[in-house]
Amino acid sequence: MSDSTRPAVPASLTALLAEIGPTWGQNVPANVKRMAEEFSKIHASAPPTTRVTRDIGYGPHERQQFDIFHPENATPGHPLVIFIHGGAFTEGHRNRNEYIYSNVSHYFARHGMSGINMNYRLAPESRFPGASQDIATVVQWARDNAAAHGWSADRIFLMGHSAGGAHAASYAYDKRIHGAAGPQIAGLMVISGRVRADLLPENPNAKKVAAYYGDNASKLDDMSAVSHVSADSVPTFIAMAQYETPLIDLYCTELAYRLAQVKRHTPPLLWVRGHNHSSMVGHINTAEDGLGAALRAFIADPS
Repeated sequence: MSDSTRPAVPASLTALLAEIGPTWGQNVPANVKRMAEEFSKIHASAPPTTRVTRDIGYGPHERQQFDIFHPENATPGHPLVIFIHGGAFTEGHRNRNEYIYSNVSHYFARHGMSGINMNYRLAPESRFPGASQDIATVVQWARDNAAAHGWSADRIFLMGHSAGGAHAASYAYDKRIHGAAGPQIAGLMVISGRVRADLLPENPNAKKVAAYYGDNASKLDDMSAVSHVSADSVPTFIAMAQYETPLIDLYCTELAYRLAQVKRHTPPLLWVRGHNHSSMVGHINTAEDGLGAALRAFIADPS
């Protein structure tokens, strides 16, 4: 599926994805860096024009900030998508560079939705459930300020990638985090999310997982987002890449299975051929619109 208003992913980059995909997990940091560089070139070729309000503080910590992306000619009561970046629990930034990850919120703004691109506190300074508590604060801010910005307080969606997917899912599913009022969101979009915490040898980020969740393996299941789904969990969209960081596709599939078990129907689930863990978000707002269109369809009808 193509979006003719945005630049195409060149054949050379598609070939690079296929080349490094089978060995993605052997050097994740280098591959993530390469993807950010390559997709930034595409976004730079057609810079977005979305109006952005930057560096809004939501707490005393320097990382407790977000940017708001304002759609042009938005209708009153339009949706808001809050994007939570990845970074293996110990690193990452909402503005990894000038284009990544603002490309995600620019995409939604182009399609008539407001976007919030947020930072959160990182491990080891902030440990579980600190990042999910930050999400709770931003969700409440978004609800309190909905009328002033034109979005609907009842149409707030979370979209988390990688560790951000874990943090968003913990907030959405774990009643100890979102409290008696519930998560107060219309839906959750988990993109290549590490929704189960593990210290397994095949996980190249096991030490970073331990920095956030601790190194007591017996406690990890209870802290894992996937362990807290229930029949009343929020509507959820799940996507994973063909070439994932080890175990993430397994855990995304587990999340889909567990949701299907308790809800008695399968949640929307997308396996994206030809993409890797980082290109899943890097390619959003290019001419390749398969994932984007699926996300928009879910937002339009999360039931």
